[in-house]
Amino acid sequence: MDPLLDFTSKVVIITGAAQGFGELLARSLAERGAKLVLGDINETGVKKVASELSALGNDVIALKCDVSKNTGCKAMVDIAVEKYGRVDIAVNNAGIAQDFLLLHEVDESVLDQQFAINVKGVQFGMRYQITQMLKQGGGNILNVSSKAGLRAAVSLSAYSAAKHAVIGLTKAGAIEYACDNIRINAICPSLTLTPMVTNMADDDLQAHMSKTVPMKRLGEPEEIVVMMLMMLSPANTYLTGQCISVDGGVTAL
Repeated sequence: MDPLLDFTSKVVIITGAAQGFGELLARSLAERGAKLVLGDINETGVKKVASELSALGNDVIALKCDVSKNTGCKAMVDIAVEKYGRVDIAVNNAGIAQDFLLLHEVDESVLDQQFAINVKGVQFGMRYQITQMLKQGGGNILNVSSKAGLRAAVSLSAYSAAKHAVIGLTKAGAIEYACDNIRINAICPSLTLTPMVTNMADDDLQAHMSKTVPMKRLGEPEEIVVMMLMMLSPANTYLTGQCISVDGGVTAL
């Protein structure tokens, strides 16, 4: 195996692992030897992913995790330490979209849901992940933001605000723990054909969205996960505080 992508015996926590980027990343890391702790609010879905990976001989634990609660995020770290003794990598991937709304149509319930899951879920996850990584002498955290966290997202203002906050948490954490051998970065995908997008946008809307992308198509989930693997590589030891856009050229416009 290429040492750049050799995750043998690395202990990895992934939230939102029942589908989308989280599921695909779990499968990719398992193939490369990682030991996985997978969480999702969809307990049936995440345990199905874990069962399929375990059947292939991989070392995987799955549990229901509501990232909007401190207790859910703490439980993921606790079980990783209990079984494996450490947390080498944590991926705060769990997130939700919002309905298309103009800014003046966004009410308190939409904001509360966006910040409870997309922001608190990252903050609570990092809180316990960093606490453990300080004890063990280092680690690697990857937060999933969005192109919407780097620029405006029309009719998605609450989601955009939450994803901007993820970038703020990422950069602050990266500076605060840079001398503790803890690297913290964020990936910022543009529109990608995960369930979050396909459940919101029919074929006609996806075709319209594609016209705004220089490459004239939406991203494939595998294209995002490839970059996630590169950012998480054990050989990638000097990257921290970065928010990397994978977007078919959108942010270059």
